[in-house]
Amino acid sequence: MVALPCLKNQGRDVRVVDTPTLGRRLFVVFNYFFMALLAFLCLAPLIHVLAVSFSSSTAVGAGRVTLWPVEFTTQAYDFVMQKRAFLDSFLVSVKRLILGTSINMSLAVLIAFPLAKEASAFRFRTVYVWYFFVTALFGGGLIPTYLTVQKTGLMDTIWALVLPNAVPVFSVILLLNFFRGLPKELEDAAYIDGAGYLRTLWSVYIPLSKPVLATILLFTMVGHWNTWFDGLIYMNDPKNYPLQSYLQTIIIQNDFGALSDAEIEMMRKLSGPTVKAAQIFLAALPIILVYPFLQRFFIKGIVLGSVKG
Repeated sequence: MVALPCLKNQGRDVRVVDTPTLGRRLFVVFNYFFMALLAFLCLAPLIHVLAVSFSSSTAVGAGRVTLWPVEFTTQAYDFVMQKRAFLDSFLVSVKRLILGTSINMSLAVLIAFPLAKEASAFRFRTVYVWYFFVTALFGGGLIPTYLTVQKTGLMDTIWALVLPNAVPVFSVILLLNFFRGLPKELEDAAYIDGAGYLRTLWSVYIPLSKPVLATILLFTMVGHWNTWFDGLIYMNDPKNYPLQSYLQTIIIQNDFGALSDAEIEMMRKLSGPTVKAAQIFLAALPIILVYPFLQRFFIKGIVLGSVKG
């Protein structure tokens, strides 16, 4: 119900109330039902994987597991946490996440800040903007990129996973547009107070850019954590695989060459699907834990960073 302002009628207050119509109520109920159904469809696969990981091998083999564990057990997680290959690949992904996110965020901010200036303050600004924008439209291709990584001696190192995509052009464009939307008077005031370019960036622009920074931070973290293909082509030794590349070889290709005989025998007792489900859920858990803290900035950051060109 929406209460409208009071009206004076012969010395008495008359409050006009706008009562929602039946059609409006049905529309709201339908929207809530539709969004709840959509949320359930998005969460159902993850819930099923979690239920399989906590179920016994006999229940999973019989197809009795849906959205709730059957014959609850944690043997799959006990096995996974004892696997050296899984823990090594998890640490590689953590190192990649820390290094890659730090480099991507730093370069995106340092590139977007000068490109957000007016052409009168930064000569050839438009040329540099197009230089970066063209790289977002046209890539060098897989073979030239592979040869570049190989000739620079980055194969089988963590830098092969980080440096080829060190400059995230999409993040630069979002930040550039957001910076251009900030009042120029704030920057002028900082210069009058004696602040230089870096001081202005750190003390004025970054504090005001939390929504868009949180958005590109989430994009960057998810990208580094979920990417698996570059680990397969740049790493010759399976010990250097990031987590997603390791899971791809074990789950998709069913390649158990990295497992010892004892681990293969234990997997037979536990059932492959339960162990795979446990590894999939553990791989998704870090992003699941981080996303709620950044979600409130997500939509706002995209909108603010894409309004002004």
